[in-house]
Amino acid sequence: MVFLAKKLQNKFFLACLLLIFGTLFFGVGSAFSQEFTSDGYKVLDPVMNAGGYGSSASFQLFGSISEISIGTSTSASFKDSAGFLYFPFASTPTVSATAGDGQVALSWTSSIGYLGWTASGYDIGRSTTSGGPYTYTSLGDVTSSTITGLTNSTTYYFVVVVKDAFDNAIATSTQISSSPVAVEPPPSGGGGGGPIMLFQQPQPLQAVFSGRAYPYSTVTLLKDAQVAASVVANSEGVFQIQVRGVSPGDYIFSIYAKDNEGRVSRALVIPTVITDTKVTETSGIFMPPTIMVDKLKVRADEPISVFGQSASLADIVVFVDGSVFATHGVSDKGGNYRISFDTSLLDYGFHNVETQAILNKNFASELSRFFEFEVGSETVFIEPDYLACSPIDFNNDCRVNLIDFSILLYWFDRTDSPDEIDLDDNGVVDIHDFSILAYYWTG
Repeated sequence: MVFLAKKLQNKFFLACLLLIFGTLFFGVGSAFSQEFTSDGYKVLDPVMNAGGYGSSASFQLFGSISEISIGTSTSASFKDSAGFLYFPFASTPTVSATAGDGQVALSWTSSIGYLGWTASGYDIGRSTTSGGPYTYTSLGDVTSSTITGLTNSTTYYFVVVVKDAFDNAIATSTQISSSPVAVEPPPSGGGGGGPIMLFQQPQPLQAVFSGRAYPYSTVTLLKDAQVAASVVANSEGVFQIQVRGVSPGDYIFSIYAKDNEGRVSRALVIPTVITDTKVTETSGIFMPPTIMVDKLKVRADEPISVFGQSASLADIVVFVDGSVFATHGVSDKGGNYRISFDTSLLDYGFHNVETQAILNKNFASELSRFFEFEVGSETVFIEPDYLACSPIDFNNDCRVNLIDFSILLYWFDRTDSPDEIDLDDNGVVDIHDFSILAYYWTG
């Protein structure tokens, strides 16, 4: 009997060991507020296995639902802090193309890296087949290039790939197409006595802007702060705006969208150079989401909801005070989203919230307008008919007045202004920004 009891006791001990090792190495069960240490690393407060693992010569970490540390970890200095997930990404360049004789001039907006990613260079992919395969050329850290040696009347397809410092691709623009065209020589002067020739006037120049907004949203294009055209996006949010009769020169185009509830997006500014007898195309525009919150003031132990409209079935990332915050969500087929998060994680006082839409994991919009709310001891809901009425309204009071003028004046002639303040996106707040503000003035 003693022998049998010992045998059963050994089996029970072995089963316990298997259960412990199964929990640690295969994610069976959960760990709560425990601390695992070794000579080379420490993991505080793991939550539960989320699949996958990290490894080096001397450690392995099998999944964790927690904040991912930025930078390269080593076994000597490995750190994994509890918190919410980071989502490193880089914004997608907006590309424009201008056809020439045997060439296409490409230009694009700079990619902005977030949470550890930095755009260090760009590659251009070229193909005569839509969707590729592409032939790539490395360009370095530039935002324009002219592709020469092309065949006139042949359609070429281009993409711009963003590279980090290690030559890894971290974002890719949407595809844009263009067809080089031969330059027609001017008509030669005729001698006397010949018939009088009537020449047809050249077609008016045009600029074409296309991209993605929200289903059935109204997209408005401004040229030098004047309305140039408006269109309604289709059921998928796709739009195209054509501007005719534009003389050669430098222009500041800006574009914004109004969603199905009347909320207005942040305006995107697109400096454009229109050259002689060419069509300038800007594609891959991804309008930022519209945004609203349900409370102007929120008690610290209550949640707050942020909502608006974006592209259909887009991932929506929430930023609070400029950093990725607590959660993210997905817009529905109509592009509508609503995300709630816990304000107990925030300090008392004023905070601003923004959102960003991401399609297919790598096509990211710019950040939305920011909306300010206060965390305190009481809750004040926003009235249902409260709307941010203008795409340029810094303090979200539904008016463009001296308050907004004062905010702009504070940043005048400074190169470190927020993107929201630099209205023409030229890197400095100058007289052009005041001209744009004046257009929206309500007093």
